[in-house]
Amino acid sequence: MLAFEHIYKTFNPGTPDASTLFDDFNLTIDEGEFVSVIGSNGSGKTTMLNLVCGSLAPDSGKIIFGGKDITKMSEFRRAKRIGRVFQDTKMGTCANLTILENMALADNKNKMFGLTRAVNPKRIDYYRTLLEECEMGLENRLGTVVGSLSGGQRQALALVIANMTDLDMLILDEHTAALDPKSSETVMHLTDKFVHKSKITSLMVTHNLRFAIEYGTRLIMMHEGKCIVDIRGDEKKNASVDDLLNIFNKISIEVGN
Repeated sequence: MLAFEHIYKTFNPGTPDASTLFDDFNLTIDEGEFVSVIGSNGSGKTTMLNLVCGSLAPDSGKIIFGGKDITKMSEFRRAKRIGRVFQDTKMGTCANLTILENMALADNKNKMFGLTRAVNPKRIDYYRTLLEECEMGLENRLGTVVGSLSGGQRQALALVIANMTDLDMLILDEHTAALDPKSSETVMHLTDKFVHKSKITSLMVTHNLRFAIEYGTRLIMMHEGKCIVDIRGDEKKNASVDDLLNIFNKISIEVGN
């Protein structure tokens, strides 16, 4: 379970540009939920992810994860339990290394390093099996330098790598936004497959309203640091893109856009 308890966050405090985003923000995400998060720019979506991963600290309040208070836990310690796939396809993989070398690095995450081979030949068949799920032929290109792959292929590899370790949560930070439509569909289908197979708690920020409705078990819409829509089950299944657009349009009029 992930819980935000009475979170306050102000940017540029003590300056004329001070802006309070979270003012007593509370949210609970149950174990195993796949939550889609939507909202306009500045609504708090990415800030919420940064608070979870530890790249940003709240001014006050608590972040509870797996029954433990992780509010003051360092980012690198959280990374042992929380995987993140970014919007930028260049993040999450090492461009100058091969697919095989990238997977070997991920395979050794959280393990003690000694005077052994970085790439264990006995694990290669296992890597190929993981890559076959991408249905992109990457299992036959282990020696290919990752920097030469397409954006969709790199995101698919980043997803595989994120799921190679025993994680408790997967953070998807607009991970299809930089891809072409066909690659977006492929990566989103792959994401859904990985999430369901591992039953991992997942938090996905997206601007794609159709993806938000079609995928996941719960949908949240953020606005000015608050959850203004929170639906799941049949209510989510019966929602439409037009329903969400109507809410966005109403908000836009209220704030003068």
